[in-house]
Amino acid sequence: MIQTDGMPVSRVEWAGAVRIIRSAFPPIDLFEDIADPADWPLLISAEQKTNPRIMATIGNLDLVPVERRIGGHGASFLMAPFTHISPDRPSRFADGRYGVLYVADRFETALFETIHHHARFMARTGEKPGWTSQFREITLTVAADLHDLRSQAHAYWAVLDPDSYAASQALAAGLRAAGSDGIAYPSIRHAGGQCVALFYPDGASDPVQGRHLDYHWDGSRVDLVRDAGSGAVFRIVDLPVQRGP
Repeated sequence: MIQTDGMPVSRVEWAGAVRIIRSAFPPIDLFEDIADPADWPLLISAEQKTNPRIMATIGNLDLVPVERRIGGHGASFLMAPFTHISPDRPSRFADGRYGVLYVADRFETALFETIHHHARFMARTGEKPGWTSQFREITLTVAADLHDLRSQAHAYWAVLDPDSYAASQALAAGLRAAGSDGIAYPSIRHAGGQCVALFYPDGASDPVQGRHLDYHWDGSRVDLVRDAGSGAVFRIVDLPVQRGP
């Protein structure tokens, strides 16, 4: 059992924070075009009468409390991680029963975090070397009061284990059930970087799409990243992961 007594809560305010996502997922019209989330249930009900596939696009809206929903331009980038979940896609702070919005404090940190997870997927599926899926950079603002592991990483080394999510998922489930808005923690994949795991979409705002990125898989790791707009290619130099005592 991870003890949470004495875990500090800090105000995290990051302008220009970064999230990198797969480009395969288009914006969701409901979140983008209808600014007032209070109107969504009636609109969904009406739309379902002519478009039975609407829920596959929107996901499970009931997973987000009404008062924590957000709409308007760019809202898909913040809402979708909470409405499209699956036990087949667990993450460090979620076992697939609820969504989490992961955001890094800078581009390099977001890049190394996503490279790690993309490489694991490529290795599991035995993909051949080559340029792979395109990703998109999202810049946004984080403003939330979060349980903070950054100054006590040594005490929560099991939660930050680079190879296991057991302790981190247990901690997050307990904090979320107790009313926490999320967790701030040191990046496990980029030394010196910081990340947040937001339990609700309204902990972030002002999402803006940035660059499109291509990742190159050499058969064992992601070794190159290409800016799809400029064509510039950057070689990835592995950094040591954070480890406990």
